[in-house]
Amino acid sequence: MAGAVHCLTSCLALPSKLRNLSINTPSSSSFQSNHATFKSLSFSTNLSHNVFSHGCLSLGTIQRPIRHSVVCEAAPTKKPDSAAKRARQAEKRRIYHKARKSEVKTRMKKVLEALDVLRKKSDAIAEEVLPVEKLIAEAYSVIDKAVKVGTLHRNTGARRKSRLARRKKAVEIHHGWYTPDPVVNA
Repeated sequence: MAGAVHCLTSCLALPSKLRNLSINTPSSSSFQSNHATFKSLSFSTNLSHNVFSHGCLSLGTIQRPIRHSVVCEAAPTKKPDSAAKRARQAEKRRIYHKARKSEVKTRMKKVLEALDVLRKKSDAIAEEVLPVEKLIAEAYSVIDKAVKVGTLHRNTGARRKSRLARRKKAVEIHHGWYTPDPVVNA
């Protein structure tokens, strides 16, 4: 039936050189079973002659061998859920950032503990600050790397570095190794 409808639509658009209309009806019993499908085409006798005066309409049944075939739909596979992917990515980033933040906190804690020990020491000398400065340099490096990869915001990194520098300066002032310049009000 689909072939007949296709033929009907394609034949109606034929050039005006062809001016005849024929419906071929086979004498076999297959026409009797398909008679209901051709019955809907009986409207063509009721149409005016002008409709088919410019083309050809030819219908017929085609005998094909019976084939058993498997019909597979070519529907696209379902896209993966983007929320689930985002959750997986967020979990990976959380674990990665957790390790970096932990390293930053550990380095800061080591510096602050070393500065507290140095502050409490009554007979401390100025050279004892050098190992603490080395710890501060390592902490700065770790903080800068965490900011670079996006684990810490740049302002947070600057605040943490400033905290370490202020504590160091406070210890130096406490022991008298550093004297700040007096503020001049103009």
